[in-house]
Formats: sequence, C-alpha cells, structure tokens
Amino acid sequence: MHEAYAMTAKILIVDDEPLLRKAFSSVLTSAGFSVIEAVDGKEALPILAREKADIVLLDLKMPGIGGIDVLKEIKNTFIDLPVIMITAHGDVSAAVNAMKIGASDFLLKPVDFDHLLIIINRALEKNRLNSELKRLEESIEYSLEMMLGRSDAIKKVIVDIRNAVSYDFSLIIEGETGTGKTFLASIIHNLSRRAKEPFITIDIGTIPETLIESELFGYAKGAFTGALQKKKGYFELAHKGTIFLDELQNMNSNLQSKLLKVVEEKRFYPVGSSDSVEIDVRVICSTNMNIGQAVKEKRFREDLYYRLNQFTITLPPLRERIEDISFLAESFRRDFSSDMKKNLSSITDQAVSFLQKQPWPGNVRELKNVMRKAVLLSEKDVITLELVSQIVEDSHKAAAVPAIPLSDTSSVMSINEAEKIAIRKALEHTAGNKTRAAEILQITRKTLLKKIKNYSLC
Repeated sequence: MHEAYAMTAKILIVDDEPLLRKAFSSVLTSAGFSVIEAVDGKEALPILAREKADIVLLDLKMPGIGGIDVLKEIKNTFIDLPVIMITAHGDVSAAVNAMKIGASDFLLKPVDFDHLLIIINRALEKNRLNSELKRLEESIEYSLEMMLGRSDAIKKVIVDIRNAVSYDFSLIIEGETGTGKTFLASIIHNLSRRAKEPFITIDIGTIPETLIESELFGYAKGAFTGALQKKKGYFELAHKGTIFLDELQNMNSNLQSKLLKVVEEKRFYPVGSSDSVEIDVRVICSTNMNIGQAVKEKRFREDLYYRLNQFTITLPPLRERIEDISFLAESFRRDFSSDMKKNLSSITDQAVSFLQKQPWPGNVRELKNVMRKAVLLSEKDVITLELVSQIVEDSHKAAAVPAIPLSDTSSVMSINEAEKIAIRKALEHTAGNKTRAAEILQITRKTLLKKIKNYSLC
C-alpha cells in the first residue's frame, strides 16, 4: 500500500448494512484513510456535493435508489471520481455492466480486506496518473497558446499538434513564408517520444543539387575527389530522432525518387558505399505551396506525397487571424524588453489597431521583426503608434524593388548596383542616421558601415 495515498485519501462508503460499513471503516481507518459513511444513495449524493471524496465504495443492491442508478448520478457530476462496486457472487454480470458505465472495479462479498486495500490504492494511483496527465495536457495547451496565439484557427492547430505528438507518423506542415513552420516542427519533436534524440533541419533549397545526395545520405571514403574520409549524412545523424525537410517543393525528381526509397525501406546507401545504413527516423516536411496541386501537375511524385502526407497541419497566415496580432505583439514586446533590458510597460491601443490593419505578407516573422525594432528604437516607456507606423513604412520602402526601365540599349541592373541604390535611399530617408538605415535594410550597423565604405558612399 502507498502510505502517501493512505494519509490523504478520503473514502465514502455507501452501504445499507451497518456491520459491513463498520468493518470497512475500521479497516480503512487503520490503514490511514479518512472515511465518510452513507446508508444509501439518497444520502450519498448530497455528501459528495459538499465534501470532496477521493474514492467511493458503493454497494450494488440497496433499498430505494439502486447502486447502478447512484453510479450513473455520480458519473454525471463527478466524472473522474473512482467508484468501486461491492456485490454478491450472483451479481457479477451486473458488476461488469457497472464497469461499462464507469465503475473502476468491483469486489465480491464476503470482502477480502487485503484485496480491498490493493484495489483502492490501484484506483487511486490510476486516478493520480490521469490527473497528472490532464494537468500536463492543460499546461502544454497553455504553453502552445502563449507561443502561437489564441484564435479559433490556432486552437485547431493546437488540436492537430496534440494528435501529431501522440503518433509517430510522417507529416507535412503547410503555410506561407514566415508562419512558423520550422518552429512548429521543433515543437512537435520536443513533445514527442523522440524528444531526447536529434532534431535535424534541412532547407532543401539552400543545398546545391550536386551536393544534396551526399549531404542527406553521407558518403564513403574515396567516393569522389575530395572525399578523404567517410562522412555521415543528415539522415544518419537523425537516427532515432526527427528529420525536418524544409521547403519540400524545392526537391528535384531524382531526389524525390531516392527519398521515397528511404522512407519505404528505412535504409539507404551512402554515396560510393555498398553497405546500407538502417535508420529509424521520423520525417516532417514543410512547404509554402500546395503540394497536392503539384502532384496533379506531375511536378511531385504521387507515391512520395502519400508516404509523407500521413498527416497535415496547415498554419494560417497572420492576416486571417487578426485577433492573434495584439496577443503576439504584446508577447514580443515583453520578450524583447526583457532581452534588451528596457523598461517598456506596454504597446498603445492605437499602435495595436494599426498593426491589426496591416497585410503582413511576412506573417509572424514580419510582426516579430517590427516589434524587435520597436523595442530597440523606443525612447519612451510605451510603444506608440508613431513608432510602429514609421517602422512598417520603412520596411515597406526597403522591400520595394526599384523600377528598372528596359530598352534595347539597356541592361538589367547588377545586384551590387541595386544594393548601392537601396543603401543610398535608406540613408537619404533617415537623414544619414546609419543605425536607423541599418534597421530599415535589416542588416547590422557594422555590415552597413562596411558596405558604405565599399561603395564609396561616405
């Protein structure tokens, strides 16, 4: 018996036989439990309404309200309260039916009190674990809301996350750029059974096609010029954990074929090796486009799509969940104020209203950048409409591509020329304020100073 439960648990005994109630009470009190008695169901229900019992011992057959009806009433009001039925040998089938209704267990008369204590502690332990699990789930849901938002659209995403962490299937996360697909993949990994194992992120679009296979699957010594020693690929490094393939739409047909084989066989051959490597890896992918449409247009393998798309989570764009903007802006304000050790108490209602009217093509990432700049540049104890509107305006100007008139005698502007023009315009807009210009251009002040020198703009 677990003494921790015996010292704290309160048990309600419901039985019309005084001698049996007395025997139960004596045994349970000696074991350290607190005991309450009721002569029948009519008396038991008001007792439960005013006193918190941890478990109920309920006789199946009683005058007036029968045990089954009392059980139903208890479960209607106290759904998680464990109820142990007490019955004679001839009523076993009724006791089994009671368990289908919601009873935790049943005891046969004459009662074996040692067995009674085992059943009680088993029921209390199960209830404790269920309560802890429920608190954990509520805590996780609250944490997810704090990170993602509280709109109905995000609540649906949170339900999807809970399903995704409960099972080990492959999944695709869909969403526009900046909605937080990588962040969401890391959350799913950290809440899954693979949380203590590696989480490997790969942006397919940033790896040259000539290197992608060796990067994903590794290579043997001497596989090609420069392969001086064996190297593990990302899939092998992710063994037992999760591999996140970002921007799935950038995967060429050759790589799609190889990935399909790896997902199906759970093994692969490193480049230049005749020895296969077995892996246990969960695959999560992301895309900012409709992969289903790409399948219809024959730009993405249908068989690979269905292998990867065992579950889909769609992150809605920020413009479709305006109610989250005030919540996220305040969250970013609080976090950045703490990071920068600035005493910023709030963001004004006018500033929030302005933010809610923006289109946010860069989604949460863009809002986060705006709030970071607002905290950095604010000279007051609140973030004002004037400040955020200026930051948003500057960002839009910096993002705008200068018009390039083309004619038979003109050529396309080089990247360096375009960058030089952008820097000059940013400096003109800020009247030479290099810190502000760097913020508009989304580069560091040190980088800006270097570029100013290189372009002879000083």
